[in-house]
Amino acid sequence: MKFTYEKEYDNVFDELVARGYYEQATNEEELKELLSKEKVKFYCGFDATADSLTVGHLIQIMVMMRMQNYGHMPVALLGGGTTLIGDPSGRSDMRKVMTEERIDHNASCFYKQFQKFLDFDNGAVMLNNKDWLLNLKFLEFLRDIGNEFLVNEMLKKDAYKNRMAQGGLTFFEFSYMLLQSYDFLHMYRNDGVKLEIGGSDQWSNIIGGVDLIRKKENGKAYGMTFSLLTTADGVKMGKSQKGAVWLDEEKTSPYEMFQYMRNVDDRDVEKFLLQLTFLKTEEIKNLTASKEAKDINKAKETLAYEVVKLVHGEEKAKQARDAARALFQGKGDESAMPTTKLEKENLPLGLLNLLTKLGLTKSNGEARRIVNQGGVSINDQKITDPTFEITKEIFQDGKIIIKKGKKNFHKVELA
Repeated sequence: MKFTYEKEYDNVFDELVARGYYEQATNEEELKELLSKEKVKFYCGFDATADSLTVGHLIQIMVMMRMQNYGHMPVALLGGGTTLIGDPSGRSDMRKVMTEERIDHNASCFYKQFQKFLDFDNGAVMLNNKDWLLNLKFLEFLRDIGNEFLVNEMLKKDAYKNRMAQGGLTFFEFSYMLLQSYDFLHMYRNDGVKLEIGGSDQWSNIIGGVDLIRKKENGKAYGMTFSLLTTADGVKMGKSQKGAVWLDEEKTSPYEMFQYMRNVDDRDVEKFLLQLTFLKTEEIKNLTASKEAKDINKAKETLAYEVVKLVHGEEKAKQARDAARALFQGKGDESAMPTTKLEKENLPLGLLNLLTKLGLTKSNGEARRIVNQGGVSINDQKITDPTFEITKEIFQDGKIIIKKGKKNFHKVELA
């Protein structure tokens, strides 16, 4: 994919700061100067824990796209090796151990998705750390790499300290920092990679790699982290009532993604427009200047449209926007509406159970509250009885449309 946009700054570093991505870096002034003078090869790692990236990955992806637009060369590193262990950073429990076959499948799915965002014909590269990690010899690795890490210093890192406070940390996970640091060293030696980027939760691992390169190669490498994509309430962005918001349209449809972004908190609109779109800063400031409801809604729709366009293309973004507008205006356009099939044998089914099954509510308790408040309708008929049952008789042409609040629609078809 060839992706460019009009630059607003001479140095990508200034752009990352202005758009709200940047959190911290090693040797900040040196790195800023390097990014202004050289085409820097940098990498960001993605452990293949699922078969799709999520909205939560968009910060790293957007940073990589912006840096490539300034002439720098991204390396998307698939963690085919490190995923076998799992990064303890930000976790209170151990990740489920995955098979190599499953990890390989997930990594191949990531590769296809990255081709939407990075230009692999113009400097971008994708590597998989299984190509060098799986061939390591244990004793040699401990002697050459483990010898450079002090256990007492590692235990001070948040990634490990938090896990220790939660009841323990296996040596299996404890080795993760060594492996990620070795990734950086390997790519520094073999691919000319000078910079590692990642979310703020990766700071300890990134410093480990920078220090290892200094010790083993007497080399100069850099690290830079970005704030995690969180809502105004401090919750990680990318989770809906149905679970993760995936970039794979088979797992999260363009319409569902549009609705998710359209329903963000008013306080988050400007921040997400700056970080998740390529609209100019001045245009975003103008969009979000007014606090009138109609203007905020316009900004939210713009955000939703731009994110879906980035992930799924302009045509599907238009379809999702048009469907959302039509449904909001009561015209009943079903073309992009999320749909669930329901077996006739499962009827009758309680409304509360159905709302939770569809992911419109998190629990039957929440469903009961919303129904009691008059927030649910079926085929445009408001339902206020929490004991209401879904029967075959209420289906029209084999389907019903459930509406929760003003913006959430779901079609249920009889199978």
